[in-house]
Amino acid sequence: MVTFKLNNNPVQVDVDAGTPLLWVLRDSLKKFGTKYGCGRALCGACTVHLDGAPVRACVVPIEAVADRKVTTIEGLGEGGQHPLQAAWIAADVPQCGYCQSGQIMSAAALLASNPDPRDPEIDVAMRGNICRCGTYDRIRRAIKDAGQRMRAGRSGQATAADPRKSRA
Repeated sequence: MVTFKLNNNPVQVDVDAGTPLLWVLRDSLKKFGTKYGCGRALCGACTVHLDGAPVRACVVPIEAVADRKVTTIEGLGEGGQHPLQAAWIAADVPQCGYCQSGQIMSAAALLASNPDPRDPEIDVAMRGNICRCGTYDRIRRAIKDAGQRMRAGRSGQATAADPRKSRA
């Protein structure tokens, strides 16, 4: 039996200690926002936060999260929308959308530690999050927009520089 906090709520699961966190989230706890991509921690689709740090849920055994805090895309923002999610929509980042939850979770960890990142810092933080549709320029713009929203204390409001005006 493993007990941990999921999106600030205590949960307890009875699974094999070596079961990857990804499968516990999806199969046992029905949190489908976290996606399976490669199963080898190479694509970033399964990124969640473990005690605030981004990790690849496909390679983290459930025993490693005992008595810790796990945050998925479902628990990222209060009221269901984090400033990143609003910025993502404003910048029209998603195309197929499959990688988006992992991208947003990596970006949220970056903005938690650096609310005004520059392009090289964004590139480092987002390394390992693959977007098959190639929306990397829009992702970068959305991260900067979300940082601006967070610094201004806004969550869903549009910013002065509308990222929809220039598309990647």
